[in-house]
Amino acid sequence: MSLLVQLAAENPENPLIPPGPELVIGLIAFVIVFGFLAKKLLPNINKVLEQRREAIEGGIEKAEAAQTEAQSVLEQYKAQLAEARHEAARLRQEAQEQGATLIAEMRAEGQRQREEIVAAGHAQIEADRKSAAQALRQDVGHLATDLAGKLVGESLEDHARQSRVIDRFLDELEEKAEAAR
Repeated sequence: MSLLVQLAAENPENPLIPPGPELVIGLIAFVIVFGFLAKKLLPNINKVLEQRREAIEGGIEKAEAAQTEAQSVLEQYKAQLAEARHEAARLRQEAQEQGATLIAEMRAEGQRQREEIVAAGHAQIEADRKSAAQALRQDVGHLATDLAGKLVGESLEDHARQSRVIDRFLDELEEKAEAAR
């Protein structure tokens, strides 16, 4: 210590270098405060920092989980949409097939009804023709009988005779008409 005292005596006091006892007391106080901070405050600071880190990591994990879930929901949605489109196309195809079948059935039914109507019309025309021919035959027969009666000067009222004469006359007319064709 004598060296320090000599230096101190030779040099006036340097304000940057504290005196020895003060330096020792300051160093002891620093170690006590640092120990107190290391024992009490540092664990709390580390604990808060760890909680923040866990919160950040948990947020990142939650965001990743949400993104994964959103991606799976999107894929499900796309799959359902594709399935719905496929189902709509299938239903559309079935409807077209049913429509074509229905149109074919309706055409066949219309054709059948048309043929029935035409056949009924032909039958009616044939029946009307026969009826008209029969009525005409009777009228021609009566006229021929009246005319023959006037020519002969005798009444041809006998019905059986009249029918035979009329039938023979009309048969001859029909034969001539067919021969002319």
